[in-house]
Amino acid sequence: MTAAEVSYTEEGPRDAPVVVLSNSLGATRAMWDAQVPALAERFRVVTYDTRGHGASPVPAGPYSLDDLVDDVVALLDRLGIRRAHVAGLSLGGMTAMRLAAREPERVDRIALLCTSSLLGPREAWTDRARTARTEGTGALAPTVVGRWFTPGFAAAEPELVGRMQAMIAGTPDEGYASCCEAIADMDLRADLPTITAPTLVVSGVEDPATPPEHQQAIVDGIPGARLLSVSPGAHLANIEQASQVTGALLAHFDAAGGAR
Repeated sequence: MTAAEVSYTEEGPRDAPVVVLSNSLGATRAMWDAQVPALAERFRVVTYDTRGHGASPVPAGPYSLDDLVDDVVALLDRLGIRRAHVAGLSLGGMTAMRLAAREPERVDRIALLCTSSLLGPREAWTDRARTARTEGTGALAPTVVGRWFTPGFAAAEPELVGRMQAMIAGTPDEGYASCCEAIADMDLRADLPTITAPTLVVSGVEDPATPPEHQQAIVDGIPGARLLSVSPGAHLANIEQASQVTGALLAHFDAAGGAR
């Protein structure tokens, strides 16, 4: 499959080290709004919408995880970026892991948030893909957002919850479904020991979508990986614990040197 020319935004100094942020299933690059301003003070920050999401194209599915990696490589090439730090949450984290294993020369450091190297069961993801195609992403939005935040945070932030539900409902049905199929077929366990990029793993203690044992398995699999657990925090821990997660990303990427 030909790489999709994904939609992206750049912020920060053009001559600074690059940080690429990869979104979760059902989200757009706006999910990183809490992180971008602080990161862009020191880094050239590239956010993008995964194929089938937001303003990016919606190629016919199904997609594979390698298709999503091809899109990132093509984006780096388009922007003249040889090497970047990469942070991804959930599906974005899966993309980052596969990128780091398959294209190690393109990746400096990675941060993997609320993600998994093997999510399963496969049928759950193919069923969700079928629902997206037959009933639309709007039918999935309340349940999905129910996993994104802890109940206390959701109760305190009804306007945010509404925006996130609208974000999912606005995701193209075919794009969402095809990315579900990529997750259904994903198994990165053999990739983990081959990843040489210094790795930070962020875990939401109350995450029902990718529970903490999934992040622990990644830490156990990638040599030298470090774990940060945040609580209260569900699946979009970067929003619920924005300052803690932003600080951890800054520290992790700063350690490579060269930031402004």
